[in-house]
Amino acid sequence: MPKHPLTLADVAAILDLLGRDPDPQAAFLVFDHVTQRVLGHKLLTVMRHVAASAEVERIYSSNPRAYPVGGRKQKQGTPWGQMVLDRGEVFIAKDREDLRAAFADHELIFSLGIGSIMNVPVMLHGRCRGIVNLSHDAGHYGAADVPPARVLAGLLAPVFG
Repeated sequence: MPKHPLTLADVAAILDLLGRDPDPQAAFLVFDHVTQRVLGHKLLTVMRHVAASAEVERIYSSNPRAYPVGGRKQKQGTPWGQMVLDRGEVFIAKDREDLRAAFADHELIFSLGIGSIMNVPVMLHGRCRGIVNLSHDAGHYGAADVPPARVLAGLLAPVFG
């Protein structure tokens, strides 16, 4: 699917649902649709950062069969965790080699036809509160995708308090 510019109408649609609906699932569905149009993805997940246990917990998944809501992963002390959770930097795995190096569940990732991932931290008050994970074909994400991805991920900050 081709990438399209992020519009103010996209931003307003997500913010409107977050402001009106106490359950963020409706906003996640609109977020999924907008993110698909703007950046494209084969899989979208949203994770909550559980700082006390250095874990991330899935609170939304576009493919709950492969990646169910509630699933947790330990990220303490990993290069990925230091980059995304500690420093708040966007991580891009451009190909299978990058994926294999960064993710223990790379075989499941490959089985879904995924060849690249972009992990976008949701920062609030200097701390990573969550992560938006976008997955697609190899080479799909690059530096030009980071600004719109950061804006979109930032819209979810209210979900994490």
